[in-house]
Amino acid sequence: MGTVGAARKLASAAAFGGGGLSVLGAGLYGVLVAEAKLARRAIGTHDGTTPPDATGWYGRGRPGPAIKIALLGDSMAAGYGVDRVEDTPGAHIGSSVAAQAQRRVHLRAVAVVGAKSRDLDSQIDKILGTRPDVAIILIGGNDVTHTVAPSASVRFLAEAVRRLHDAGTEVVVGTCPDLGTIRPIAPPLKQVARQWSRRLAAAQTITVVEEGGRTVSLGDILGPEFDAAPALLFGPDRFHPSADGYKQVASVLIPSCLAALGLMPDDEIKPEPFRGEGVLPVATAAAAAVKTAGTELGGTEVSGSQRGLRGRWVELRHRRRTPSADAETPEESDTSSTEAVEG
Repeated sequence: MGTVGAARKLASAAAFGGGGLSVLGAGLYGVLVAEAKLARRAIGTHDGTTPPDATGWYGRGRPGPAIKIALLGDSMAAGYGVDRVEDTPGAHIGSSVAAQAQRRVHLRAVAVVGAKSRDLDSQIDKILGTRPDVAIILIGGNDVTHTVAPSASVRFLAEAVRRLHDAGTEVVVGTCPDLGTIRPIAPPLKQVARQWSRRLAAAQTITVVEEGGRTVSLGDILGPEFDAAPALLFGPDRFHPSADGYKQVASVLIPSCLAALGLMPDDEIKPEPFRGEGVLPVATAAAAAVKTAGTELGGTEVSGSQRGLRGRWVELRHRRRTPSADAETPEESDTSSTEAVEG
């Protein structure tokens, strides 16, 4: 079964409560899980270190009203493995959005090392009171290594996106990265992991877009760039990104975060066909997106309709990456005004 059909079937299984294992093959899934456990042993267990907290104010001296960003998910969202807060994805996102928007930003980071998709609900509880303008979610890797059924993983993500969207928050989801590039996973299962993670990422994409969010592919971020420079872009455990790796991850999320906030330049409002952008059915676009990091998908309309014969219409975009601003150390409070952030 091709990626398009597999992703559509897995997303459907998630929506209707099916097991979803037949999409990947129970044997394929079981082998990957077994290999992931071996890889975890090679990597070592979480040592209890808490990543620096990126929560706080960014954009010193810039005017309001503040843009409120929530960052949810697992160790990749939290920045596990770095010692300085400026090296976390949250600091890169908060600093760059403030610089691009020329406004203050308050970022609330609630991502937890080891979190799985089912844990998003408790993280959302912590941030809804702040009424964030946009929520960024990075999740999925721990679902693989802890034998969570793919359909359940996608279903929990769908529920999280629905809850945030219903609360008026824009949602950007970084989909499952290419697990075939993780060094402790040896060939030939690297190829198996690559196929599995791409199908899961495509299913995540279909589900997130159906629930009103937008997705950004992280596949190639842990692909050619990481594979070419593992010592630079992977951390010491060979599993989590290094400081430079987290900067790369943030670089593909920032343009889509700005787009979700309606802060992109006028010349990027419409898709540009010469850059491979356009409008496609969601399943077809999802299968294409997982192959190229930074590919964004979001719902759109064709002739006034959100759906065609092959499902939801989406815009496939390759957002231009802007030079990253120097990451700031967040301020715990905003001393320039009396504006408060609840929660």
